[in-house]
Amino acid sequence: MSRLTVAKVKSLQTPGRYGDGSGLYLNIAKRGSKSWVQRITIDGRRRDMGLGGYPDVSLAQARRRAADNRAAVADGRNPLAENRRASTPTFKEAARAVHAIKVPTWRNKKHADSWMQTVERYALPVIGDSRIDSIGKQDVLRILTPIWTSKSETARRVRQRVRAIFDWAIAHDYIEYNPAGEAIKAALPTMPKVKEHLRSLPYKEVPAALNAISMTESATASKLCLRFAILTAARPGEARGASWEDIDLAASLWVIPAERMKAEREHRVPLSDLAISLLEEAKSLSDGSSLVFPSPVNRGRPVSENTLGKVLKSAGLHSRTTAHGFRSSFRIWAQENTNSSHAAMELSLAHSVGSAVEQAYMRSDLLEQRRTLMQQWGIFLSNHPYEENRPSLDTS
Repeated sequence: MSRLTVAKVKSLQTPGRYGDGSGLYLNIAKRGSKSWVQRITIDGRRRDMGLGGYPDVSLAQARRRAADNRAAVADGRNPLAENRRASTPTFKEAARAVHAIKVPTWRNKKHADSWMQTVERYALPVIGDSRIDSIGKQDVLRILTPIWTSKSETARRVRQRVRAIFDWAIAHDYIEYNPAGEAIKAALPTMPKVKEHLRSLPYKEVPAALNAISMTESATASKLCLRFAILTAARPGEARGASWEDIDLAASLWVIPAERMKAEREHRVPLSDLAISLLEEAKSLSDGSSLVFPSPVNRGRPVSENTLGKVLKSAGLHSRTTAHGFRSSFRIWAQENTNSSHAAMELSLAHSVGSAVEQAYMRSDLLEQRRTLMQQWGIFLSNHPYEENRPSLDTS
């Protein structure tokens, strides 16, 4: 094999691999870029090592690097592993790389900002400057143990995000196992269990939950249906059976027939701007029936109740709330943050107001009061800042 020359390296254009001897090659890609590759045997295995691109690395430099690698192997060292260790990122660098990859997949900038803020607040002070291949389970426990029971939801999110960062490192061959994996559970105290009667989210966490539902990979009809139920404070069954025949987009009104209501009375639901926007999106789901949220698997049927539960599970919310629980969240929000009357709040939930006699004399369903209330709810859900101790919303 004739050795390469400076002139030949410069003039070669045809894609392929051109040998210089002793395992050194000039590789020319289909698009014309040139790079140096060394074929070398390490621990009995033939490996290809990249030595850099041409012209940044000259022929003479490539030969020197190849000679250094051969000398390292002769000394019993592994130059491939040494090079990899030299380029191994710190945890902070890995976190920023993962964040940069995920940002384009998140619709909401607040969630993107919050993802990194959580890592910066809890993980980086402990392991941020450590090389990612030097971090072990004890280091992860130093992050999680102080907050595992006192800030349980935050701790879950921190672990999810730290775990995602280590998964990225595994994928890039920087590490071989995840120190934030299942093994650390045995060393952590038991988290307080969510009591069944408390299975509704604090209202401050609902905006983040709404966003988490949007980001799941569940069927579009199921996600939109659950979000619609939250936006309207409707019972899940009422939302699932919503029909285009009952919705007047121009009037921003949804009229649920009496036969579909628990109280067997027609119920008018004012639609916020956010709810109208969601319905516009739902138009693309049409299966030829009048259903707003048709089942993607059973033609002519609405999405099932179980499907909504699966959406909550995909969003990491199933242990914290039920689909029906968002009505309680709405009710507490309305009581603590608006000037709405008790009657308007109860009627928004299609609850009976007052005694049977009072109901008989009640001539109004307070639609306009409730329209203002539902618009305020929509604004809250779309604009409210993310709280630090919100539900586990990570899709990593």
